[in-house]
Amino acid sequence: MEEAILYAKKYIEDLLSFFGLNTDVYATSDDEVIQLNVPSTHLNGFLIGQRGENMRSLQYLTSTALKNNDYEHSRVNVDIADYKKQRAERLRERAADWVKQVRDSGQPMDLEPMNPADRRVVHQLAAEYGLTSESTGNDRDRHIVLKKEEKKA
Repeated sequence: MEEAILYAKKYIEDLLSFFGLNTDVYATSDDEVIQLNVPSTHLNGFLIGQRGENMRSLQYLTSTALKNNDYEHSRVNVDIADYKKQRAERLRERAADWVKQVRDSGQPMDLEPMNPADRRVVHQLAAEYGLTSESTGNDRDRHIVLKKEEKKA
């Protein structure tokens, strides 16, 4: 695993150097997830992209490079300037409102389409509050339906 972490770190640093950005990437692993944190730079907007699209592409490229070089790992997570961390915190705040609405009304709620990382955050929060959450739809239309947990007779 240590070799995979070092490879992923160097891969991202080399990729960033193509954009003229020479920076140290902080790399750790936890539960088979390689976490790569890129510090804040003048290229944050470009590297993150709209709604994190460019950052997810960097993550995909790194994951693919690891697989193509026969490194064993389950996931790679790239975060630039704590974007994902801050986004998850904002999402948790919004999700808490959604959970309250579903609990108060008792009615299911269809949420807007989300990427897998955002859906994971909402699923975790829903479970913490005793709600049922289900991902439905395909591709860019994949979203979560929040429901009150059904009482078992």
